[in-house]
Amino acid sequence: MRLVDVLAVGAVGLRSRRVRAALSILGVSIGIAAMVGVLGITQSSQADLLGRVDRLGTNLLTVANGQVIGGGEARLPASAADTIRLTDGVLAAAPTAQLSGVNVYRSDRIPPFLTRGLAVRASDPSLLSTLDGQLARGIFLNDVVAHYPVTVLGYGAAQSLGIVDTAGTPRVYLGGHWFVVIGILAPFELAPEIDGSALIGFPIAAEDFGYDGHPGRVYVRADTARTTDVAGMLARATDPEHPEQVAVSRPSDALAARLAIAGSTTSLFLGLGAVALLVGGVGIANVMVISVLERRNEIGLRRALGAARRHVAGQFLVESLLLGAAGGMAGVLFGAAATYGLAYRNGWQPLIPPVAVSAGLGAAIGIGVLAGLYPALRAARLSPTDALRAL
Repeated sequence: MRLVDVLAVGAVGLRSRRVRAALSILGVSIGIAAMVGVLGITQSSQADLLGRVDRLGTNLLTVANGQVIGGGEARLPASAADTIRLTDGVLAAAPTAQLSGVNVYRSDRIPPFLTRGLAVRASDPSLLSTLDGQLARGIFLNDVVAHYPVTVLGYGAAQSLGIVDTAGTPRVYLGGHWFVVIGILAPFELAPEIDGSALIGFPIAAEDFGYDGHPGRVYVRADTARTTDVAGMLARATDPEHPEQVAVSRPSDALAARLAIAGSTTSLFLGLGAVALLVGGVGIANVMVISVLERRNEIGLRRALGAARRHVAGQFLVESLLLGAAGGMAGVLFGAAATYGLAYRNGWQPLIPPVAVSAGLGAAIGIGVLAGLYPALRAARLSPTDALRAL
């Protein structure tokens, strides 16, 4: 028998038992779809995350007050921002300070305990450029307006207060005083605490709320090539007498950690996909064994008409291979569709690794061949007289 003949004969069983073949194909396609989908979705999300890290910059550092030996909260020196700016490799530094006991409300009629988790922070005018941030509306603080009762709202704070624009000079009730909203910030992914804050100038903070000049946090933009070295020098530059009381962190590390978490999750789902593929292979083997038993007469007749054992084995092996290949192609299509759908919903660039497609098809075909090997050998061992005895 030629290869074309073997393929034609092997496809007869699929056409005559379509429901059974469809269920076998479905079992394999679920495993392949899981593997292709997991790899595609993971690569798409990781590419998006890496793009965000590159866009936001990995050279942003934060300096915050740590803990004293006794367990209390330390204070950064009032000169912390100035000494940090003198550090070699530092491009910019912007201090901020959360004002304790000062809250912001949309109206003076709101009960004091309904703070919505919003904070009031005194901020340096250089904060926006240091964070490489953007304004959604209005203007940011500068050396002039910082002396007046005006505020710039973080993105989350503006949403909570129901302020979407600066037109009409909206006001907020801040620490018992009315402040005019002059700006609304775009989201800061590397500084989420800014998103939920109302920012005011240091001069007005000192005048109205008794701010003592000690920052609670300093945002530092370092030379990208020297970020690690700068991070190691910041604690001593901030507080030479007690560097152990200074906490230095790198916000982009949190985004990078998500890549590692995504990698471990990918391995888990790939394992589940492999289990599903194995179950699909067992299903094909079971279907092929039943098919051999049901088609004993056909096998006996073919042997009696001159078909060799290898021809019978090839027929059933090809049938199993076709089931695996069809399941693999369907699984690749399902996995690609899931990847594109989720990427479109989340605004990612859909990416499907070529290795996922080739490996998925190869695994499906391999499973099909392995699952059909025993049934094919069993069919080939049937003698014509035994197979035709039931006729």
